[in-house]
Amino acid sequence: MSISVNTMRAIDHWVGVPLCALVSPIVALIDGIKNSIHRDTDTPRKLLFIELSEMGSAILVDPAMRDAQARGAELFFLIFKSNSASLTLLNTVKPENIFTIDSSGLASLIKDTLRFLVWSRQQGIDTVIDLELFSRFTALLTGLCGARRRVGYDIFHGEGLWRGTMLGRKVHYNPHIHITKNFLSLVYAAFAKEIEIPFSKIHIADSEVRLQQAEIDPKALERVQLRIEKLSKEAGIEFTHGQQRLILVNPNASDLLPQRRWAQARFSELIQALHERFPQDLILITGSAAEFDYVEKVRVDAQVKKALNFAGQVSFAELPPLYTLSDVMVTNDSGPGHFSAVTPLRTVVLFGPETPALYGSVGNSIAITANLACSPCVSAANHRKTPCQNNVCMQAITVPQVLEKMTYQLHEADQAKSR
Repeated sequence: MSISVNTMRAIDHWVGVPLCALVSPIVALIDGIKNSIHRDTDTPRKLLFIELSEMGSAILVDPAMRDAQARGAELFFLIFKSNSASLTLLNTVKPENIFTIDSSGLASLIKDTLRFLVWSRQQGIDTVIDLELFSRFTALLTGLCGARRRVGYDIFHGEGLWRGTMLGRKVHYNPHIHITKNFLSLVYAAFAKEIEIPFSKIHIADSEVRLQQAEIDPKALERVQLRIEKLSKEAGIEFTHGQQRLILVNPNASDLLPQRRWAQARFSELIQALHERFPQDLILITGSAAEFDYVEKVRVDAQVKKALNFAGQVSFAELPPLYTLSDVMVTNDSGPGHFSAVTPLRTVVLFGPETPALYGSVGNSIAITANLACSPCVSAANHRKTPCQNNVCMQAITVPQVLEKMTYQLHEADQAKSR
């Protein structure tokens, strides 16, 4: 049985706080001894990024990783096993430099954590960047992995999630700039020659947020195209790629924050509206294999023949080919909005409990948000946990609003093809 999100939050609090308190004096003592012998002026050579729980962050951190790579560092990554596929979309980190922790049970979590502490020393990791927003678990991994230079976010004088003395280079998390820029500020702190309090006293231009595009295997592209045509034929639909457009509708969002979901009924209504406006185009309702029933309800309620249940039809590695073949996608604020950014696909992303100002896709994307007085209600300071049980912020987004942005994105896709 997998560990629930709330259980992991509870462990992070009730176990993380005393462990940070217990380990902090030891880490501080070791740092003091090391600093008295050798000043911390070396340039990072083997740099480990830690981001366990968010698949989308593996895309958003890519500009920061490439920046570190350009500075001469060899990259390593620590991530939950269930999320590790996200690192294969751009392959910035070599597979042998990725360590995964199995979070499906408490025993496997503890076992792999201990294995990691050995592995990090075997690899000679000299610098760690903790990408998590104040997680005590990742802070402990950072403090105990043996790296001399340890970088991450600190609360300083603010109220928040205390993490002890696990970090040597403390960066101010800025809730007013996009997360990609926050990640770039961590890399700057890792390579800085002088200590700043707080890091990072730099301006990060928009031009520095450059996302690499995925390399698309022509054979994978052909496989996905044939699968779409086969499924269409079985449903009695004539579809030829290039003659009709392909519209993706991704109605689900992870259990990490279910308040991000636009209602199933709204997605069904949107599919009806899309078909009415673009009757020749094919609509694929996407999702994982585990989301088949959720997607099927959306499809059945829509009652549109040219809308097909495509849940589980492609592997994670086949997402870039699918996105490359498609013209536009609408999705809740979830992984696909970020995964599609490594392709030319134009998207419309629906936001509620979180804000696109911080977590918007860096691809060809339009964000829709109701901008309620209570939004965003999740942040780094509350472990991204909200008391809200009635996501009015998502309910306030209307089908005509989404249809308008989808229509615009389809027009832009057509214009791009004609150039």
